[in-house]
Amino acid sequence: MKILVTGATGYIGKRLIPLLVNDGHTIICPVRDKKRAESYYKNQKKVQLVEADFLDSDSLNKISKDIDTAYYLIHSMSNSAKEFHLLEEKCAINFKQFSETTSIKQVIYLSGITNDTKLSKHLLSRKNVEDTLSSEKYALTTFKAGIIVGSGSSSFEIIRDLVEKLPAMIAPKWLNTKTQPLAIRDVLAFLYKALEKKELYNTSHDIFGPEILTYKEMLLQFAEVRKLKRYIVTVPVMTPKLSSYWLYFVTSTSYKLASSLVNSMGVEVIGNKSNINQLLNITPMSYKKAVELAFKKIEQNSIISSWKDSYISSGKLKNYVHEFINVPAYGCYKDLKKRKVKNSKNVLDKIWAIGGNTGWYYGTFLWKIRGFIDQLFGGTGLRRGRRHPTELNVGDALDFWRVIYADKEKGILLLYAEMKLPGEAWLEFKMEEDILYQTATFRPHGLAGRMYWYAVIPFHWFVFNGMINNINK
Repeated sequence: MKILVTGATGYIGKRLIPLLVNDGHTIICPVRDKKRAESYYKNQKKVQLVEADFLDSDSLNKISKDIDTAYYLIHSMSNSAKEFHLLEEKCAINFKQFSETTSIKQVIYLSGITNDTKLSKHLLSRKNVEDTLSSEKYALTTFKAGIIVGSGSSSFEIIRDLVEKLPAMIAPKWLNTKTQPLAIRDVLAFLYKALEKKELYNTSHDIFGPEILTYKEMLLQFAEVRKLKRYIVTVPVMTPKLSSYWLYFVTSTSYKLASSLVNSMGVEVIGNKSNINQLLNITPMSYKKAVELAFKKIEQNSIISSWKDSYISSGKLKNYVHEFINVPAYGCYKDLKKRKVKNSKNVLDKIWAIGGNTGWYYGTFLWKIRGFIDQLFGGTGLRRGRRHPTELNVGDALDFWRVIYADKEKGILLLYAEMKLPGEAWLEFKMEEDILYQTATFRPHGLAGRMYWYAVIPFHWFVFNGMINNINK
């Protein structure tokens, strides 16, 4: 069977596609940046990548029309909280118009639970997308989920940050909002088992875990799993803006995403019961069980996807990492270091482990200070870390950098800075025979950029010299 999967590089898509491939299906993946997606699916012969953007209807002509089923996993979140719902609607319209010209019989859409009388803008947008996707040419199957719990999910990582960093919390009143968290494994089971299930054609079902919990109870149960004692006091006086700043400074989320989450967290996410669990023979697991399984994945270093690798986690890159692959030469400042190496394999292993818990090999406190300053100005700081301790793929987040190119066999790693800067910055490691080249490139924007470069030259001298020396030890 040929299956179209949108959102192939997203949190859900990267976990669903392997399940479909294992069943022998051919997967068609329209992606905005083919070079980024190739790093995820380079060894998957059953996965066909097509560079197409559902915001551009003309680009969809590249996609094969000989398709049986489609998964709609697009959640367009722009850097401007005011326009994301318009982008979601446009994507849905273009997808529907394209799908109606194909042989698609069923579209499976993952949405959010929308039963509260007062919905956030994000949930209203999800509801609007469902209405938009409805068609007489194909059958629509909609699953509406609440909080998704799994290694690398935004809700899981935010709760993890709060629990592990704060022994006591004075928290906003929305922590008393009720929700029904659902394990990522169960989400994937619903999506997978709904394939060609005619009983689900033109139906919509809420999918949720067995417990109704407040966010406060979720935090405390998370703490129990981690064997931590935590104290939480909720106060009614914390405004949405203060709540957003609270999330932003304590967790790894961006301020814009924190604002969106705060607006959604005031809405109860309680599902309507149906016979969907019996139809698909699924018994959703408890919240604590979902957290325990997530930590097993983390301990095994087998996190398949993370929300931090989404461009929304920084907001600096939009669609295409390869636009930044050609490091500029004109009008730039460069800091070039080179060292002769004795064991290139060991050196490359150290380069591929850089950042995250490993750190940057020299002046860790200076990197932390730079990350804190970046956070004060609304940047990502060093909070994102990295998805895997030794693996890097194009598009991965790496502290306040983004991986633009990574080829260990060729000995090249290129990073682009997503920190707040009066200019643009690249950091490249390149191994040529037995010489390691480490190049920092900065393209200033105006006088402020030039002043910034000269102000940090003394720090660069210590940090970049120390870094390449320690990598080469």
